[in-house]
Amino acid sequence: MRTVIIQPVFEEWRERARELLALHVPPGEVLWSDEPGESGLFASTDGSDRRGSVPKVPTAFLDIARSVAVHRDPRRWGVLYRVLWRITHGSERHLLAVATDADMRQLTLWNKAVGRDIHKMHAFVRFRLVGKDESTGREQFVAWFEPEHRIVRLAAGFFEKRFAGMDWSILTPDECAHWNGSELQFTPGVARQAAPDEDALDDLWRTYYRSIFNPARLKVRAMQTEMPKKYWKNLPEAELIAGLIAGSEERVERMLNTEERPARPAPKNAYLDSLREMNERESSAADEP
Repeated sequence: MRTVIIQPVFEEWRERARELLALHVPPGEVLWSDEPGESGLFASTDGSDRRGSVPKVPTAFLDIARSVAVHRDPRRWGVLYRVLWRITHGSERHLLAVATDADMRQLTLWNKAVGRDIHKMHAFVRFRLVGKDESTGREQFVAWFEPEHRIVRLAAGFFEKRFAGMDWSILTPDECAHWNGSELQFTPGVARQAAPDEDALDDLWRTYYRSIFNPARLKVRAMQTEMPKKYWKNLPEAELIAGLIAGSEERVERMLNTEERPARPAPKNAYLDSLREMNERESSAADEP
């Protein structure tokens, strides 16, 4: 039995898996771990090991493996290697298409969980203004987020594209992402205390959320499914939810009995304006045939 201790990243698992495949080591003879402090080494070769070539691996499997690798379930490395072995040495080249296979069902569940976590990060990160770079004139923002899985690198590209015009950092317990207008960098995770406290942007978020809240379309269960309560502590607008829900019926009745009046202009803020502009562009692009 070989015990393989790796860092919890796809690249290191892939390298160790390639070595094991070249040595024709079956999954049943490998114990994988990414827990810090555990003893054990990847068994080195001494010449008696027979290395072979590494078979070609489908791109679709690598895409799934990159996603599953950031899941927190410690079983993921073993299941990934077993599927990899079955595809390469087990002559099951079409395994990825077998939805009823137990290993593939498990990878699919993990992959979907990671995808949902990335979606939540995209939706619930809230930046706070912390300063301005006097040399460049660019505003600097910081956000705190607590993902379920180690998704920072998979999710960061979205923020790089959407907020390219400002300097920002997203802090999480696992890893932090930083954008300076030209380069995306990653540093080790930090504690919650490293994130800034409430600032004026929080009031703008609350104003924005209050303005778009439609009591006539309120579905509490659906809202809590899309915005689970575990995220509320880091959302400045969350403190409004209970009050808005409690007064929703009265507001609907008042809306029905009120004559139409001009909409009040949205609050002026460069950050919120950029969000509105991007949402309008995305909506227009979605409507095009």
